[in-house]
Amino acid sequence: MKNTYADIDLKTAVTFAAEPDAVLVDVREVWEFEEFNEGGINIPLAEIREKRGLLDSYNTIIVICTNGVRSKVAAMDYCRIPEWIDKKIFHVKGGIIESE
Repeated sequence: MKNTYADIDLKTAVTFAAEPDAVLVDVREVWEFEEFNEGGINIPLAEIREKRGLLDSYNTIIVICTNGVRSKVAAMDYCRIPEWIDKKIFHVKGGIIESE
């Protein structure tokens, strides 16, 4: 059995991320996050597996990037974690630029 993610827009993501058991994970590179971000925490895509423990305490994980490509990869990877079968995983379709 495998978890699945749902696509959401940026406005919905920001609303969901305000919940105490939710986290917005920006998977862009550090310099991109420092230049502009929508909040949350920064875990570059290349580091999502080694830093997975940072997300264990959250029930809702929302993944975002610039245009939705890297965040979709991260969301799919997070769905493969057997221990996270009950977590709600969301992907911001179109990323940050879709909302501009």
